[in-house]
Amino acid sequence: MNARILDLYTDYLICSFGATTATGLSALTDGAVSHDKVTRFLSDELFTSADLWKIVKPTVRKVQSEDAVLIIDDSVEEKPYTDENELICWHFDHMQNKSVKGINLVSTLYQSNGMSLPVAFELIKKTESYIDPKTGKQKRKCPKTKNEYYRQMVQTCVDNEIPFRYVLNDVWFSSAENMRFVKETIKRDFVMPLKGNRNVATSRENKNTGKFVSVSSLSLEENTTVPIWLEGIPFEMLLLKQVFTNADGSIGVLYLVTSDTSLSAQGIKDIYHKRWKVEEYHKSIKSNASFAKSPTKRVMTQSNHFFASICAYVKLAILSSTHKMNHFAVKAKLYQSALASAYQQLQELTAALAARPALCVT
Repeated sequence: MNARILDLYTDYLICSFGATTATGLSALTDGAVSHDKVTRFLSDELFTSADLWKIVKPTVRKVQSEDAVLIIDDSVEEKPYTDENELICWHFDHMQNKSVKGINLVSTLYQSNGMSLPVAFELIKKTESYIDPKTGKQKRKCPKTKNEYYRQMVQTCVDNEIPFRYVLNDVWFSSAENMRFVKETIKRDFVMPLKGNRNVATSRENKNTGKFVSVSSLSLEENTTVPIWLEGIPFEMLLLKQVFTNADGSIGVLYLVTSDTSLSAQGIKDIYHKRWKVEEYHKSIKSNASFAKSPTKRVMTQSNHFFASICAYVKLAILSSTHKMNHFAVKAKLYQSALASAYQQLQELTAALAARPALCVT
């Protein structure tokens, strides 16, 4: 990896307010870095999650703690006008509840001592083709499921000796296999949401006799924990029901379960609230680190641009922590400086125009 070019490229992604190109970076450096050097950087070798860990590791070691949390989530960014390939293709977006053409990024965010840092990632690449039995159309699929990537990334964090106590995720990763992996394989705890149709037993006896009912059918008091046994899970958990009001005034219900049976209701809510940091991360890499603003066409160059965007987020996180500003405030400060520079140059151009003698028209 060319560390110097990566450093310049990530700076460029943070400073940019439009499309990010090799030509643009070369022009920004007055030709000190050629267009070809940037192109070779993006196309010579594929950067992976292991490369990200090498970059973020020194900062993680400074902020790590035994009570930290790992947050796993995925996000889809639309790229409707880019040619389809194994990376930029059709993915189901849970936020829009439909399939969209774009990038699907699965990330592991480490939240500790006020900092949120990406420590692992996977770009979903649909390298296999199949015929949809319902429509008869050819479609793409990834050889691994996102739940498999989930377990792979969490295990990598354990192997990298990153200390953490809880794993957090949204409902799409709340599978029985993921729960057992966190509790039994890596010996950590989790706080996860459940869908209302998941089957639970309200006593060990009911579990042993197979008397399971859906979560939504239980009479639960709000903000009160109850012990439950989830179907397919051998260990006891605590269930918490939260009722909240949505922005449109509708009432929503969230069912949270944890493998840590020592937690109080407030403790469960406080821990799961940290999951919101991954939403801030997704918003920041898209808005502040030029995640989807590269016109690159090949899978290799596209993948490496997305990798660099994640690295740019790490820079923003360090800057934010150092200067006590959030990512958007840092970006706004850069924007104001850019406006001031553009305004000054415009004044100089205007002054030069005014100094020219008027043309004589005969």
